[in-house]
Amino acid sequence: MFARSVTLEEVKEAITNGEIIKSYPEDIPYPSFLLLKIVDEKVLHVVVAKNPGDDSCILITVYEPDEKIWSDDFKSKR
Repeated sequence: MFARSVTLEEVKEAITNGEIIKSYPEDIPYPSFLLLKIVDEKVLHVVVAKNPGDDSCILITVYEPDEKIWSDDFKSKR
């Protein structure tokens, strides 16, 4: 996260207010999902797993999606 110049505040904003663009219900050990959020003009993808037992979230990864790989709205791959 920090190696990619993404702040903790940006990640919190993405988790709290991001749009779920892909779900991975079969992921192990917990279901996960891909969030999209634009924070201060920075496009972020955040992958979070959710523990259904206690409703906690585990941050898997966060990155700025590559425009060459993702569609113009960053919701699907080209």
